[in-house]
Amino acid sequence: MANVAAVHSVGDSLVTYLRNAYPEPLRTDQPCEFRLLSSGELDDADQLTTAVTPYLYRVVIDEQTRNLPDVLRPGATPYPLSLCLYYLFIVWAGEATAEHTLTAWVMSELNQHPILDRSNLSATGGWGPHDQIHIVPIDMTNEDLMRIWDAITPSYRLSLPYLARVVRIDPDEVEEGLPVVATRYRHGELVDAEA
Repeated sequence: MANVAAVHSVGDSLVTYLRNAYPEPLRTDQPCEFRLLSSGELDDADQLTTAVTPYLYRVVIDEQTRNLPDVLRPGATPYPLSLCLYYLFIVWAGEATAEHTLTAWVMSELNQHPILDRSNLSATGGWGPHDQIHIVPIDMTNEDLMRIWDAITPSYRLSLPYLARVVRIDPDEVEEGLPVVATRYRHGELVDAEA
């Protein structure tokens, strides 16, 4: 399980993975930049020439772990926070060949390699040896997709919706409390202090 930097680590790892996997024939024919974008950077994204940018547009608590039993009893360890990250892989290109080729390549690459494990997750997330993030395509209605694009500044670009799940963030270390002070009482006769 990871630390609070894990959400950024997933996006950063996706960019690094795609950048490193981009094959040589395409690098020459369709040079492309792979870059993580924040919501604030979308305003200037129209200046990108040819790029693929994973954009994190939604974060939710994983449905499978949302209703775990209460662990606030003494000595119980809190469960990790389990998150699902919703991404739009946005393809920025000035012409159709580059846009279509990049779209097909990203979809094919994520189809062939849908799991990020510790070997491809950036160290900043504090990942454990068994951590894995599954990257799966999701269905999104045209209406939902258009609502996102209506809410942001650049005009519509070809977008591929994907889900990264499950990002488990470790709870803070629970400090052990002060030791319990015990007092022993004896039952018996009351002794007079003046005697």
